[in-house]
Amino acid sequence: MKLVQRAASISLVALFILAPGPGAAANNHALDNDNVLMGAGAHFAWILFDAIKADLEAKTGRKTILFGQNSMLGVGCNAGIKAAKQGTKSRETFGFVCCPLSDEEIEKEQLIVYPLAKEPILILTHKDNPLDNLSADDVRAIFRGDKLNWNELGGADKPIVVVTRLHCKKRPGHWKTILPDAKAFRQERLNVKSAAAMVQRVSDFTSAIGHTGATWKFKAGDNVKILTVDGYKPTAENLRSGKYPFYRQLSAITNHNPTPDVVKLIKQAQTGAAFRKVAQQYELLPLNPLQ
Repeated sequence: MKLVQRAASISLVALFILAPGPGAAANNHALDNDNVLMGAGAHFAWILFDAIKADLEAKTGRKTILFGQNSMLGVGCNAGIKAAKQGTKSRETFGFVCCPLSDEEIEKEQLIVYPLAKEPILILTHKDNPLDNLSADDVRAIFRGDKLNWNELGGADKPIVVVTRLHCKKRPGHWKTILPDAKAFRQERLNVKSAAAMVQRVSDFTSAIGHTGATWKFKAGDNVKILTVDGYKPTAENLRSGKYPFYRQLSAITNHNPTPDVVKLIKQAQTGAAFRKVAQQYELLPLNPLQ
């Protein structure tokens, strides 16, 4: 509970900074004086930007502030869109999202999308589960509720505990590569609001199954393991070949009038050598050529 409350508090701080209000002019003045570029959005994309922050600052010669360290349902991508829309010459902001955006949403919000990478969606289970691999069909059958006990899959005689985090329900991609609609998922399941809670719940139940992005930083005490799917690990190469089926797209976003330095920062993130190192660390598939 404390973790969730802390995450919510930090997310609200980020949203407060992004939201216009009586102090907006003062905030803009402070950002101007500090020569700051500011980005906000989804945790899993934040991981990438934070890891290469020094490289981005060296490229632009500008200090960069990033919000998105904590992962809460319904906050990250929405905060990223808000940050992108509020960018001006005096308030240089951009956003980042962990889900692809529909053409309709891009048009409605007047956004430019800068694809970064495909991120594998990991299928998690408890470390004591004797199974190490599932077919893609079996993964979908479990989340759909067609398979209710691990013994139906050659595992122990234990009821399967399904844990889901069905964020950004109106957006395409992400967990929808498992099942295309929230209504398709098993009704008797545990719904969590953060990636941290996902890992905790899968750790709590020896018969659990869940999902999270590959850039999540696991801790030594997490009692989870990552399953292969159809015998394939969730790697960049297996995404490239189409052998691993579950993934989402990480992107940066701006409004239609980004400043040159914001564009320079994003282009460096898309094509720089520093990003390639981070992508290799987390098995991300870059969507732009190295420059």
